[in-house]
Amino acid sequence: MSRIENDLISSLLVPDNAYYGIHTQRAINNFNISGIKLSHYPQFIKALAYVKWAAAEANYELEVLDKDIHDAIIEACKKVIEGDYNGQFPSDMLQGGAGTSTNMNINEVVANIALEIMGHKKGEYQYCSPYDHVNLSQSTNDAYPTGVKLGILFYNEMIEDTLIELITALKQKGQELKHVITMGRTHLQDAIPMTLGQQFDAYAATLEKEKTSLRQSVNLCLEINMGATAVGTGLNAIPGYDALCAKNLTRLTRFNFTSAKNLVEATSNTGSFVAYSSALKKLATKLSKICNDLRILASGPRCGVHEINLPPMQAGSSIMPGKVNPVIPEVVSQTCFRVLANDFAVTMAAEAGQLQLNVMEPIITYTLLESQNLLNNAIVCLTKNCIEGITANEEHCKSLVMNSIGLVTALNPYIGYENSTAIAKEALETGANVYNLVLKKNILSKDDLDRILNPENMTGVK
Repeated sequence: MSRIENDLISSLLVPDNAYYGIHTQRAINNFNISGIKLSHYPQFIKALAYVKWAAAEANYELEVLDKDIHDAIIEACKKVIEGDYNGQFPSDMLQGGAGTSTNMNINEVVANIALEIMGHKKGEYQYCSPYDHVNLSQSTNDAYPTGVKLGILFYNEMIEDTLIELITALKQKGQELKHVITMGRTHLQDAIPMTLGQQFDAYAATLEKEKTSLRQSVNLCLEINMGATAVGTGLNAIPGYDALCAKNLTRLTRFNFTSAKNLVEATSNTGSFVAYSSALKKLATKLSKICNDLRILASGPRCGVHEINLPPMQAGSSIMPGKVNPVIPEVVSQTCFRVLANDFAVTMAAEAGQLQLNVMEPIITYTLLESQNLLNNAIVCLTKNCIEGITANEEHCKSLVMNSIGLVTALNPYIGYENSTAIAKEALETGANVYNLVLKKNILSKDDLDRILNPENMTGVK
């Protein structure tokens, strides 16, 4: 069964059970691009519904929206926020029109739910219109980016929570391994002794910085341009509407939104998206670096570094029996590569905006939400399937340190640079142990040597 709806182009059949309307149906027909629908991002749908709710409240307060229509729109928005209508958002995330299809998708769904609440049939828009009521005092150019910003804020909360869990797991692992002495490496060469605990503490510390960076950059999304309408001049919005929208959205969502001081500038400005994408890129870069380290430290088991053991997750080969691969760090790094690519797409899309509107916002939206979801999932995977289960090969780590030429660096303050160089050279040429060479040459007593090479003295760990 279908119903007929009309727009400026022509009439079109829309499934009778659909809460979306003709604009969404045209988007389905026109934009079969990514295969990823709006319904893939429920927090974004929720964000759009909150924007429509805040707008309806502002319009009612300004006495341009009747109470019965206002009440129905609010109730409809609540139902969308609850997630019961996520299947009614079939528009492709990649679309032309600067987000008009997405804006009309939420307008139509809210309108048709409101119509049923009021006792009317879907499509009887004379009683509650997607244009004249749900989209009142708005255009895509202010409602859509505001919804995007709120969606980003919602998903960022998820990332922060999972990132805190990863940081906590790394700190716990640092405590577990604080006594395990190993050799620090620079240029992939032996450097000076440290502990495995110090390595994991450093990972936690660097990710703490990225948590702060995410929070700082996402706060740029708190400035919105509701009330700007088409280009920022406020045409078709009553004075005061912009401030009311920001106030209502703050009350509804707990985020402290403010109306942009210059709505013309805010309507074409995508700088907040570029800044937040950059923060995601930094986080992805550091996560991949950590995963590279884990793969090196776990390499082996007989012919690699083999200082740590990663949890075995699956058989590693269809031809090599007994092989287990570091699949979790591998998949996390691959995920991070995608985030880096998405950041480039955001940068190019921001640059491609012309004059009073950036029509490339749909690709910015798609890539940012994808990056957020990918990183969130990757962080959970890394924490639960890798970090929490890491163990150390303690005796092997200690033997590597004691046999390392780098050990001589710890002796340098006690025996001098010249003696240290001579010992290092002889050890390299003969394969002899630094510890034994020092004793053999009577440069230090065994008691002094053991004291100097005590892990606490070499690493500063107490």
